[in-house]
Amino acid sequence: MHIRFYPFVSINNTIRLRQGELYIRLSDLLESAPEPVLHAIAHILLAKLYRKPIDRVQSARYRRYIASHDLAAKARLVRQLRGRKHIHSARGHHYHLEEIFDDLNRRFFHGLMGRPQLTWSRDHARNRLGHYDPAHNAIVISRVFDHSRVPRYVVEYILYHEMLHLKHPVKLRGTRRCVHPREFQEEEKLFPGLVPAKKFLRII
Repeated sequence: MHIRFYPFVSINNTIRLRQGELYIRLSDLLESAPEPVLHAIAHILLAKLYRKPIDRVQSARYRRYIASHDLAAKARLVRQLRGRKHIHSARGHHYHLEEIFDDLNRRFFHGLMGRPQLTWSRDHARNRLGHYDPAHNAIVISRVFDHSRVPRYVVEYILYHEMLHLKHPVKLRGTRRCVHPREFQEEEKLFPGLVPAKKFLRII
């Protein structure tokens, strides 16, 4: 059995079985993890390797530990230092994200939201409309929406949604991550083009 802590970009753990020997890599952020958490990691990795059910108690113990405030803060810092964020340009062929952000900021946030890095994605991904990356303080919008056939209110809605993620960070409720808390959902309803935007996104 070969076990080592490895400087992954994010909290990640891997296990491989090669010629009767186990090769295990654990995130170096877990070097100081308490013994019960290490036991939980061992259980999870072995269960995945041999395709066995993962015990809920062990899974909850691990998720609770990595979601703790201190470790989550370290993970964001490590991702910022080790990871590379591809920031291309906020200026697209049809829409300029910085201009749209400033307009939304004025209309919905009293102009008080600090502008993060804004960029169109490299590819024309359809499975991910956009995302906010807190580690790099960046909002990325899929380039598929930088097109003349896409109404402006659709781009506005996608960017507004990600701005709400900036305002309402992910919270932990028990062992579950709350990505869209009640406050988030209530503010999302304030967007005047919500219904037609969602309708357009369903058919695109």
